[in-house]
Amino acid sequence: MEERNKKSLTRTAKTDFQTRDEKEAGKVIEGYFAVFNSETELWPGAYEEIAPDAFNNTLGNDIRALANHDTTLVLGRNKSGTLRLAVDSHGLWGEIHVNEKDSDAMNLYERVKRGDVDQCSFGFNILKEETDWREDGTVKWKIEEIDLHEVSVCTFPAYEDTGIQARHKELEQHREKRMQQWKHEQLKKIGR
Repeated sequence: MEERNKKSLTRTAKTDFQTRDEKEAGKVIEGYFAVFNSETELWPGAYEEIAPDAFNNTLGNDIRALANHDTTLVLGRNKSGTLRLAVDSHGLWGEIHVNEKDSDAMNLYERVKRGDVDQCSFGFNILKEETDWREDGTVKWKIEEIDLHEVSVCTFPAYEDTGIQARHKELEQHREKRMQQWKHEQLKKIGR
């Protein structure tokens, strides 16, 4: 198992966000920000999966709910009680209590309600992960522990390029190492 402390990364998912309008709770956006044990293809031959225990030590962080990862568009915060996060057997579930006096938040609420916005993302650091270099040349990273910073309701979520570039570099280094090992073994076989 590899331990990391990298630059903050983001990951995305399409979700079934729902809205509620309750007298006591007010307007709410809720849904899953991450799903466990589901392989996500980063690019052909490279996969990532989140382990069910990945969020166990991070939900006490001061986490914000944002619109499109924009730090100026805060929708909720767990510290203030306007964002509630919980882990169940399916994934990381969240509930955002929308500030009805905030026009940006209300506009997003209406877009989610209509189904125009139905994707999400989360910002985090990887603390522990496992890498599975498969015989068929593919690779899968299983994220074992996450340091969560934020969750976002997104119009066009995308994997952060720097995170993907780091994954590409790791894969290329592994392939080069395997090629060098193969060459060494072949030279050994012919007596050099």
